Amino acid sequence: MSDIPVPTAAVTSQELLVNGIKTTISDAEALLQATADQTGEKIASLRARIQEHLKDARVRLAAAEAVLVDKSRAAARATDAYVHESPWQAIGIATGVGFLLGFILGRR
Repeated sequence: MSDIPVPTAAVTSQELLVNGIKTTISDAEALLQATADQTGEKIASLRARIQEHLKDARVRLAAAEAVLVDKSRAAARATDAYVHESPWQAIGIATGVGFLLGFILGRR
């Protein structure tokens, strides 16, 4: 038997985290642009530190996205392998999940 694929809830929460970080970086960049006309040594120092932190955050975000893509691909490969190894079990599981979803959605 093959390894169990990564649950979609874990992948979804990681995608939400990556999207949240992207939004934060975008907001910080907008804040830096909005304060571009501000002068002074403290402001310049703060802006330089923020820009350095944003650069570091972009690098970490790219790494997190790469890990997320790798995990998603690994989950897809594991699922594909499982379906090829045990097609009747996969059909049974899919039928059961479809029945449960139909039952739950039909109750509304």
